[in-house]
Amino acid sequence: MKNLFFVAIATMLFSSCALHNSYTGNLNAHQTNVVLSESNYVVKDQVTGKAEATYVLGIGGIGKKSLFNAARQDMYMNADLNGKSRALINETFETKTSFFLIVWKKQITTSAHVIEFK
Repeated sequence: MKNLFFVAIATMLFSSCALHNSYTGNLNAHQTNVVLSESNYVVKDQVTGKAEATYVLGIGGIGKKSLFNAARQDMYMNADLNGKSRALINETFETKTSFFLIVWKKQITTSAHVIEFK
């Protein structure tokens, strides 16, 4: 009986959990109107951006909004949009939260398709 108790305690102490969540949508809040119903564009690539933060007892890292912005900024840097007639569409955010006792790690991954207008 004692062995079972110690195994149960050890399992609880050395296990961790993770939560996953995702949101898909066109999240661009720009004032530009783009007509995608015509065949005036080509899908060039898919780009991703990541950001993560670690918290101990809920302290540390950066806020959730800043984490989303950091992931988005990383994605824009990978998209190579400057000086070209390109845009990002179908933006997706995925969040992963892992925790072990008093330490939490939050990771945000964002991805989108790069289109180029003819």
